Amino acid sequence: MSSLTHVGDSGVRMVEISGKRDVVRRAVAEGRIRLRRETVALVREGKVEKGNVLATAQIAAILAVKRTPELIPLCHPISITGVEVEFEFAGEEILVRVEVRSVGKTGVEMEALAGVSAALLAIWDMVKAVEKDERGQYPVTMIHGIRVLEKVKQDE
Repeated sequence: MSSLTHVGDSGVRMVEISGKRDVVRRAVAEGRIRLRRETVALVREGKVEKGNVLATAQIAAILAVKRTPELIPLCHPISITGVEVEFEFAGEEILVRVEVRSVGKTGVEMEALAGVSAALLAIWDMVKAVEKDERGQYPVTMIHGIRVLEKVKQDE
């Protein structure tokens, strides 16, 4: 059985990575938000009263990627070299896919997951006025399927 990497006799610690080589790293994550069909149409047509939902979600994703070490306690701050945020419409859902690239000593999958999560939350925030029912509840709205699709480490 392997020892715990983040917990020791003196408590919690951040893993030492200085001995690792810098390599090109890439991770892709995705997630979905289920909305009313009418809401998806409003987003697609750019007619949501609050503003441009997809642009807001892209900005939220990029900010979350850059701030992942502030959100996840034991993540190392890393140099991000690129972030791409894409959307797909599928019936009553919007799929968000985030690709993060870096050159460094540790992976970027947590950054990709944080980006997807923030984008989905931003979408929810932008459309909540039209998603609420007469009681102020969200009977249809649901975030789901957040996962890492791919993690790549390329030696330079």
